[in-house]
Amino acid sequence: MFSIFKSNPLKKLNQRYAAKLEQAMHAQRKGDIRAYSMLTAEAEQIENQIKQLELSKK
Repeated sequence: MFSIFKSNPLKKLNQRYAAKLEQAMHAQRKGDIRAYSMLTAEAEQIENQIKQLELSKK
């Protein structure tokens, strides 16, 4: 009945993933390759969490 009020963890993870990729892009454009690689690694971890959630819902 109140499922519209439940938060969707998949949606939040997708937003965090997109934000990390954008931060990584800006770091790369500034020439900060170290920050770019760290942000990309964090984005990959979030992507793995997204995949696990998608698999668990099936």
